[in-house]
Amino acid sequence: MNWSERVQEFVTLWVVIDPLGTLPVFLAVTTGLDAADRSQAAVLSIIVSFGVLTFFSLAGHWLLKTMEISIESFQIAGGIVLFLFALTMINGTSHADTVAPAETNPVEIAIHPLAIPSIASPGAMLAAVVLTDNARHDVPDLMMTIATFGLVLLATLAIMLAGSRLVHVIGRGGTSIISRVMGMILAALAVDLVLSATAQWLHLPPI
Repeated sequence: MNWSERVQEFVTLWVVIDPLGTLPVFLAVTTGLDAADRSQAAVLSIIVSFGVLTFFSLAGHWLLKTMEISIESFQIAGGIVLFLFALTMINGTSHADTVAPAETNPVEIAIHPLAIPSIASPGAMLAAVVLTDNARHDVPDLMMTIATFGLVLLATLAIMLAGSRLVHVIGRGGTSIISRVMGMILAALAVDLVLSATAQWLHLPPI
């Protein structure tokens, strides 16, 4: 097992999914729910997100092949989108702008805006395809990548369930600072993604 690769995948998925950045959305859209419905919405949102990201991990390459899009093109496009997504995190508009009007149905809240587009964001979907590019012919490696998705999503669930206490400890200012730091890391990873894909396309030495 390549632990450095696993760690890199975990960091990439952590900054893309942004569990701490999801917390303000969760608190905002579940204000009208009781404790049981709030927990139900959190669990359902993680289940939906895992299903969506697993689908892109397993079928994303098939979609690209069907549409005759090269993985290098997708990586470059994905890197650009991830970079723009990182800029919104740095500017403090990543998740707050996705909050929908108040709902009282935990299932509806779990699907939108929690699962999509907050947790299983466009950036996370792109990351699912890119991270499984080299593993699509290696089932154990593919399963490990999907397990890494699951690990980050479980951390997201734990943060949402402990949301009220966590905000009380670090404050909304703390979550904002952490989200911006994660945005900087994601921006660097996005640039590396574009440069690596360009180098592969031009047959240059690895960066």
